[in-house]
Amino acid sequence: MTKLRLAIVGAGPAGIYAADILLKAERKFDVSIDLFEQLPAPYGLVRYGVAPDHPRIKGIINALRDVLDRGDIRLFGNVRFGEDITLDDLKKHYNAVIFATGAIRDTSLDIPGIDAVASYGAADYVSWFDGHPDVPREWPLDAASVGVLGNGNVALDVARMLAKHAEDLLVTEVPENVYEGLKASAVTDVHVFGRRGPAQVKFTPLELRELGELRDVDMVVYDEDFDYDEASKDAVASNKQVMVIDRILQSWRKRPSVNDARGDGENVGGTASRRLHLHFWARPVEVRTDEAGRVAALVYERTKPDGQGGAVGTGEMREVPLQALYRAIGYFGSPLPGVPFDKKHGVIPNREGQVLAKDSNQQMTGIYATGWIKRGPVGLIGHTKSDAMETVRHIINDQGSWWHPEDPSEEAIPALLRERGVRWTDLEGWHRLDEHEVALGAPQERARVKVVPRDEMVRVSRAE
Repeated sequence: MTKLRLAIVGAGPAGIYAADILLKAERKFDVSIDLFEQLPAPYGLVRYGVAPDHPRIKGIINALRDVLDRGDIRLFGNVRFGEDITLDDLKKHYNAVIFATGAIRDTSLDIPGIDAVASYGAADYVSWFDGHPDVPREWPLDAASVGVLGNGNVALDVARMLAKHAEDLLVTEVPENVYEGLKASAVTDVHVFGRRGPAQVKFTPLELRELGELRDVDMVVYDEDFDYDEASKDAVASNKQVMVIDRILQSWRKRPSVNDARGDGENVGGTASRRLHLHFWARPVEVRTDEAGRVAALVYERTKPDGQGGAVGTGEMREVPLQALYRAIGYFGSPLPGVPFDKKHGVIPNREGQVLAKDSNQQMTGIYATGWIKRGPVGLIGHTKSDAMETVRHIINDQGSWWHPEDPSEEAIPALLRERGVRWTDLEGWHRLDEHEVALGAPQERARVKVVPRDEMVRVSRAE
């Protein structure tokens, strides 16, 4: 019987789901799958892109763990594609490869002053509070008034992790260095800016509701933002998710101590030590800086409904004093050595997961993509599964054009990595690290304490 030796680069949900779907698919050949991951631990953005106070979302890890623990997929962690292993290596040892590397950079925003000191990409902050091994251990939290640009779930995650008191994270897997950093935070006010209205936001009701449940944090909303046009009223009436979001926001308007009718951002009698302000109809125009080149204020243009669910400018400019700013307007993919890349959209160019040559637009045999690096950073886990199904279907149907590897043996890859001095981690090693982190949390009755330094992750995983 023919055998498909498949490499998957990226051990997040996209890569693991693709492996699982292929193994369960109807096919006329055997399958052997190796997962390559640049980090020492699997699960990608579920481990390093979801705030530590989101245990429900992190429950996805349990489903991913079940797939890996079946034992029919090999994991090679701490292996960097393009450095430790190349596309030529994969062609030598596999019939095909799926790239499932996701999107971890921030989308850029082209406005004056955006590169000021204390202007950050949200992805970097998320990586820090999630204990990503490749970012600095410390994060500057010396600003009292902070801005967050964006109206998606990442923006709310960032705003919540800025406004939340560090003590309230002790029940989570927050790393020790992150807890100490947040405990020393000087923040008093977090301002979230979105260019459209409350009925057009991209975040989910769950994310929004969690903001209002923060201890010792007042929610500040602005009456002027709730003068709905017909398109907004229709959205509230016809879409259950929008209806729930509107209900939550309207309930906050009824809290007289925190509703700011003047719209000037000042505290108007709330009792909490921190405030979280939601500014709608606000299009960022410029980041003002002080003499030292640090963020001093955000200038935004007040927008209004365009009648079709969008926004147009009014020409009215406003300014909110800030000392730090976070850009949470979307993620962007990163290029991979030897693989075509669409710089405009941050994806690998493809047709339903079949990778296309950049110049000719012809299919590149043996190379596939799935997840965010395939379609861009939109959609939830359900989209990732349907994405993987589409890609896997093509791999099965493309059997006639698979690569013909020189050495498809299972032993070839460990031998190659050993020869290159790569200290890779495997599934057994992940179990060791997992148990180690859980044990670190046990004395404080915490779910786990995440190990942050890469070397320590590797050492524990390899039992060195």
